Amino acid sequence: QVQLVESGGGLVQPGGSLRLSCAASMSIFSSSTGAIGWYRQAPGKQRELVATTNYGWSTNYADSVKGRFTISRDAARNKVYLQMNSLKPDDTAVYYCHARYAGMEYWGKGTLVTVSS
Repeated sequence: QVQLVESGGGLVQPGGSLRLSCAASMSIFSSSTGAIGWYRQAPGKQRELVATTNYGWSTNYADSVKGRFTISRDAARNKVYLQMNSLKPDDTAVYYCHARYAGMEYWGKGTLVTVSS
């Protein structure tokens, strides 16, 4: 069982930045099929992928965030981060940490990001 805890959400003005953190209860990358990343769900919309990274250090980003968001990880601390720059009102959503490990999928409870003036 993997527990994921997000932090770092909040209210930010358009053009601002936030950094989200996700702490995992174990090393996702102890498995060669492990992956961890971020999804988001805006009001009235389906949950969508934002950014992911895997055992082989590959990263994947949604087109809407490329060039603005960066996913990174601290393997020693079992943490993954999402640096979000040039935020737009359309980025407003609940951001969820997601992990895939040993054939199972795990979700955090989410952290709210609101981009508004």
